[in-house]
Order: sequence, then structure tokens, then C-alpha cells
Amino acid sequence: MTESVTPPPQTSPLHAEHEALGASFTDFGGWLMPVRYSSDLAEHHAVRTAAGLFDISHMAEITVSGPDAGAYLDEALAGRLSTLPHMKAKYSLLLADDGGIIDDLIVYRTGEAEWLVVANAGNRGPAVEALHARRGVHEVELVDLTETMALIALQGPAAERILGRVEGLDTTDELSGGTTLETLRYYAAMGMTWRGGSVLVARTGYTGEDGFELYVDVEHAAELWRAILAAGEPDGLVPCGLAARDTLRLEAGMPLYGHEIGRETLPVQAGLGRVVVTDKPHFVGKAAIEAGPAAGAPVLVGMVGEGRRAARADYPVFDGDREVGVVTSGALSPTLGVPIAMAHVHPDVAAHGTALAVDVRGTRIPFTVVPLPFYKREA
Repeated sequence: MTESVTPPPQTSPLHAEHEALGASFTDFGGWLMPVRYSSDLAEHHAVRTAAGLFDISHMAEITVSGPDAGAYLDEALAGRLSTLPHMKAKYSLLLADDGGIIDDLIVYRTGEAEWLVVANAGNRGPAVEALHARRGVHEVELVDLTETMALIALQGPAAERILGRVEGLDTTDELSGGTTLETLRYYAAMGMTWRGGSVLVARTGYTGEDGFELYVDVEHAAELWRAILAAGEPDGLVPCGLAARDTLRLEAGMPLYGHEIGRETLPVQAGLGRVVVTDKPHFVGKAAIEAGPAAGAPVLVGMVGEGRRAARADYPVFDGDREVGVVTSGALSPTLGVPIAMAHVHPDVAAHGTALAVDVRGTRIPFTVVPLPFYKREA
């Protein structure tokens, strides 16, 4: 009998850059990624006050093209992608037949008959498999570009100013369609050039701050990474790891696959019912979505606690002596200075203002249900 061997984690095309910067690493979604460079708190605060630079090349990128691409995506995903304007983006969900979430995605329309689907690293396999299985009679081509594309995220209030002075990152009318960094709207994208190649620059992110995500060929990624760091030095730009990214997205109330959402979660349970377009003739999971969750099925809430002790994932939530749920993500908020958490709880304790408690290593800590997000940047 041959024992199965777990393959070593993949490394980012920027791995050598991270090593040179003294990063600590962790295995995330099958990739060896930076978890921090200096301290979690310093990196978190840099993004909230200036800017941070993240390597998110572990994300999966799949192009969908062909004459039936729009109709295919409308059936394959929960949203309506066929009407997405050129160079705009949309958050969407890849559902199973039972309505459970296989993955949450960002989808860009990059051409008349071409879309870019961005999936989570740990769900690359299931997402690609599901997308292929849903082709049916549609005339559509799917190409997994993950191995050839790097993804860099510049996030923070100084992001636009920093990106605008990166030497060699240029705008052309042919690629940008007349859009500039200053006029680029949230959840929109534009083309730029870098070292003779094209870069897709999107005003998107996972931190709750203004910022950009840059899709670049792997052979040019390290040079672009260094150029952005150099351009951002006067503004206090720092490289940031996954630990800061997690506390930033938690403060912004953004779900993380495997925590707030997953195969056992219907979108409405996670506050994502608005993502699903139910008036389409057909999409995978439609019948289950229309039937809705079972009575008493848990729903996602935000909670703020007392004191300084953080509630962590999998800690039980109580209403008096009754266990009513479980924490999905939690931390002592670096920005707000109080414990914050998201949790799946019974719907009868989900109303804002409800007093609950979390068992933090044997001690019941008072928490109160509050609206999400915990933090929202000033416009």
C-alpha cells in the first residue's frame, strides 16, 4: 500500500522578494505566503493610515471567453454577468446544486466576449472543475492563468498617489480607454503598461480601504513590486502579510471562505442574498436558493465585546446558558481597540443589540450583536 504524500506548498513568483525583506511564512491554501514582515499591528495601521503592499498571487485567475461566455456565466454563477459593462467588476458566488457556496469570486469583463474570474487559492481546483462541468452546450473556452499571472494589492489612503508615481507604469489610450487612476471608480479596471507588457489595474481590495489590485505577468512581477515599494517610501508604504490582511478584512466585515461562508452555507445566511439574481431562467443552485434555509438555520452576525480578550474562530457563543452559535472570525481590533467577531448564531438572537457571551478559554466574555461592517473608511 502506497502512502499518499502531501505535495509541498507552491511559492509565489515574489517569494525571493519576501525572503529578502525578512518575511515570516505560512501555508495558506496550498501556497507558502508571507504572514508578516515586521509586526501585525504595524502593518495593519500602515494600511489604515498610509498604505500597504500585499502579494496575493496565490489567488486563481481563469479567463472565460467565446460567443456564449456571458450566457454561460449567468448559468454557472449566482449573479448576472452577461450585462456587466466593459472593464467593470462584480462580486459573485459559485454555488452547488444544494445552494451551498463552492467559492466566492470577483469577475471582471475584460472584452466584448471575455471575462476574468478570480477565485480563492484553496478553491482553485473545485472552482475550475465546477466551471468546466457547467459548460454544457455553450461555446466557451476556459483558460487557467494562475501559473502565469501574479497579483499585487496596494491598499490604503495613499494608494492612488503612490501608484501614480511608479516609474515605468504608464497609461495608454488604447489600453485605458481614456480612464486615469484619478477617474477609475471602485470595482472598475483599466489597462496600463509595464516593461512592454500590459497590466490590468483594478480599484478593488479586501481591506476596507481605497486601493488597487494589479494583475501582471509573473516575469515582470518582482520588478513591479520593487518599483511600487520605492514609489511609496515617502508615504510610509510597507509590505504586509496575511495576518494584517485578515484583521483588516474582519474590521471591514468581509467574509473569508472556510470561516463565514462555505459548502454548508446558503448565501442568505451570510448576508449575501443580494448577490444572487433569482429572476434568471436558470442557474446552478436556483431551486435550493428559492426554497431557502431550514428553519432555525444559523445566520451571520457581527459582535463587539467588552475588555481586551479576543474571541477566536470556533469559540462557542451563548445566550445565557444556551449555546446558540459559534465564532467564525475574531480579533482584538487594531483600529477600534475592542474585541470584534463574526459568528454564526441562531436567528432568534441575531437582532442588533442582543446581549450574548463568548466562551474565551473558559471565561464567558460579554458581546453585543452589532451591524456590519465594524469599520468603514471616510468617503
